[in-house]
This record gives sequence, structure tokens and C-alpha cells, in this order.
Amino acid sequence: MNALPKTLHGNVDDSLLIAGRAYASRLLSGTGKYKDLDETRRATQAAGAQIVTVAIRRTNIGQNRDEPNLLDVLPPNEFTILPNTAGCYTAEDALRTCRLARELLDGHSLVKLEVLGDQKTLFPDVVQTLKAAEQLVAEKFEVMVYTSDDPILAKRLEEIGCVAVMPLAAPIGSGLGIQNKYNLMEIVENARVPIIVDAGVGTASDAAIAMELGCDGVLMNTAIAAARDPVRMAHAMKLAVQAGRAAFLAGRIPRKRYASASSPVDGTIE
Repeated sequence: MNALPKTLHGNVDDSLLIAGRAYASRLLSGTGKYKDLDETRRATQAAGAQIVTVAIRRTNIGQNRDEPNLLDVLPPNEFTILPNTAGCYTAEDALRTCRLARELLDGHSLVKLEVLGDQKTLFPDVVQTLKAAEQLVAEKFEVMVYTSDDPILAKRLEEIGCVAVMPLAAPIGSGLGIQNKYNLMEIVENARVPIIVDAGVGTASDAAIAMELGCDGVLMNTAIAAARDPVRMAHAMKLAVQAGRAAFLAGRIPRKRYASASSPVDGTIE
């Protein structure tokens, strides 16, 4: 994992660095599945998210002038808009979507690439993902890429030039939580770019576990938007990500099979 950068005063600066930009929040949030744009805005604010993903094929950010515009409630001068290629099943579709996003957002280059394999599992098609990633990097996009939890593939995507690798914790929208922590740990330990868990988080404890494993951030949508109270859940996720990150930096105690007294017995009065 990347070493933490130092500030001019020598203190640890724990900002999340993506494509040369620093973010205080390590919780990235989606903008779909809310009941209306007002709830989207309130939940995003409660999450403290600074990067918000937008499904270009499903969300109006100016391409439909007669419809409500997401950018009216989440303006680009306050949030980093992360266009994503949700709903794309081929590299060609993903490329077209990213190019449209760049046009709509005045040359914006930061994108989230996801190329899905089928509609049932929504697992990534890794062959198409690699193909699209190589072309997008060649076209000077800054690519944050959704992928499986395969450490070899994650490293390959980093070598291609992706600015962040985003392995799933479990299938999209499943809420199953972290299903293979050992793969995630392997990815994190060998990465030189941010590793952000994407998909599968169901509740706050899942987000905390991801951060305790050393992941650099968590991206979620359904876990917040589909909760009974999305705004309250967004706040819970914010706290969980912060707590998990603090625990990771603090360093947990080793696991032991037997008890170990909190207070030492040596030197006590008989």
C-alpha cells in the first residue's frame, strides 16, 4: 500500500489521492435508486462524499434539457462528478459512453469503467474491461476501473495505467458484504494506486471491514439508497469508513487462541 504523504509541517496527511487530486472523504457514493433528486442531495451530503458516480446511460446531466438535471443538486463546483459506464456489456459501448461524458462535462477525463458480463450476476467481463481500459488510457482518460477480486487482474489494470482499481466485495447490489477478504488484502498489499471496494456492501460494518483491511476507500449506492432511511444510513456509512480507516492506521492487536489479561500480573501485591 502507498506510504502516507507528509504535510509541510511533518504531520501525516491522510487524504485520498486520485489522479493527483486530494480528497478528505474516503466514501464515494452513487446517485441512482433514490426516490427523487432531493433525497439524492441529502444522502450525498450526509455521507460526506466528495466523489459521486453518475450512470451516463441512465441519468440526465444535460443531455435531456427538458428533464431534471442531477447537476442542479450536485454541482460540479462542489463535487467531483465521476461518470460511469453502468449498463455497458461491451468495450465499444463503454468507450462511447466515456466519450459522451467527456463532451457533456467539458473535457472531464476522470471516469469509472465497468463492463458487465451478464444481466443476472452483473459480474465484470474482464476481457472487455481490459480492452476498454487500454483504449481509454490511450485516449488520456483517467480510469477508475471496476473489476473482480482477482489480484493478478488488479495488478494488470494498474500496469495499464488505471488511476484506481475497484474490486467487488460481492455482487452488485447484493448486500452480502466482504466475501473474500484475503483476495482484497493481496490486492491492497501489491498496489501502487488506490484500491476502492466497489459493490457488495450492505451495512456500516461491511464498510468498516473493508477499510480495516487497508482499502483506500469504499464506493456504494444500493446500500444507502435502498435502506429504509437513506439519509441516516449515509451518515452511518460515513462514520464506518472513518472508523475503519482509523483502526487500520492504529494497527489491531494480534489474534490469539487464549486469553491475555489487560492488566499485567507481574509485580502485583500478594
